[in-house]
Amino acid sequence: MSRAETIDTLAIFTGKPAFPEKLYVGRPNIGNRDSFMERIGDILDRRWLTNEGRYAQEFESRLAELAGVRHCITMCNATIALEITIRALGLAGEVIVPSFTFIATPHSLQWQEITPVFCDIDPLTHNMDPRRVEELITPRTTGIIGVHVWGRPCAVEPLTEIARRRGLKLLFDAAHAFGCSHRGEAIGGFGDAEVFSFHATKFFNTFEGGAVATNNDELAAKIRLMKNFGFAGYDRVVYLGTNGKMTEVSAAMGLSSLESLDQFIAVNRRNYLLYREELSGLPGVGVISYDERERNNFQYLVLEIDEEVSRISRDLLMEILHGENVLARRYFYPGCHRMEPYASYFPHARLLLPATEQLAGRVLVLPTGTAVSDSDIATICRIIRTAVAHGAEISERLGAR
Repeated sequence: MSRAETIDTLAIFTGKPAFPEKLYVGRPNIGNRDSFMERIGDILDRRWLTNEGRYAQEFESRLAELAGVRHCITMCNATIALEITIRALGLAGEVIVPSFTFIATPHSLQWQEITPVFCDIDPLTHNMDPRRVEELITPRTTGIIGVHVWGRPCAVEPLTEIARRRGLKLLFDAAHAFGCSHRGEAIGGFGDAEVFSFHATKFFNTFEGGAVATNNDELAAKIRLMKNFGFAGYDRVVYLGTNGKMTEVSAAMGLSSLESLDQFIAVNRRNYLLYREELSGLPGVGVISYDERERNNFQYLVLEIDEEVSRISRDLLMEILHGENVLARRYFYPGCHRMEPYASYFPHARLLLPATEQLAGRVLVLPTGTAVSDSDIATICRIIRTAVAHGAEISERLGAR
């Protein structure tokens, strides 16, 4: 029995959970089924399932147009896309990355025996602090990977200036940022390249998938070779490569999802505004903001819990929500620097990452997307308001047990 189920002071937490079925963060959005099934039928009829077929090529063209870049190269997933791009850029030695990111970002480096050097974040933006980047550059540094956390652009111009002045490659992990913009320009064309994720948990998905966006013709040609074993023709291999190709089924899902892209974003925005209104003024509970002057996908509904004000910890609030079948999640807890192998490699990294440490203990992500209704949001927020209203009492009772 969870601690949430033992709390008998509040009627909302007794008996059956508020939701009979679990509400997940990142439950997939599904576009037009009819158009998707039509494409699947065509794929099966033509018996062309992978290897740069009609739908993969069409999908790449549509993506490049949306991102405003010359090249958008589809991949089987974003992690492989990162690994291939890192290798194509010639990164080696050390690369500066935030610790407040999904573990795939540093893993894509370490997998290739490149050392990720963790940089602290700006607590206001949740993105890598460019003021700290310069302090971490050594003779072994070859590049910087910025991450657009929550789809909110990181410090593009300062990082670009640092990279140019210090002769470093600049790659952006844009896994959260498909459909977003920075200063009116679509995410995708910044740095040497940017990598999108189309995993099932993203608001826009291809089941599994990713893409590399770039305006660098030479880099794009190299990445295309590397994602297909280095083949430059029917039986001619000219470069070291692997298998990073996107299947036709995934590309078909992507094209069908593109047809519903505006709808997905509209639902996310509506949900975001509902959450913000419902939780407005709640002590110690802040909903992160999005710049309405830019294009946003609103795919993450992120709370920051200030325990000193709310009188209830982020983790206890999460446990209460889980008891009600609302599977809120901690992102990116506990920080990549506290995960292996990095915790063993850099046991004192936490001393250099105070803002990351603090934020990892405050963030809670709530369900959103087309699987969540207005009434669901109202109930979730009622649970949160009730928990905060009785936060001190709940914490005291649990502490005494």
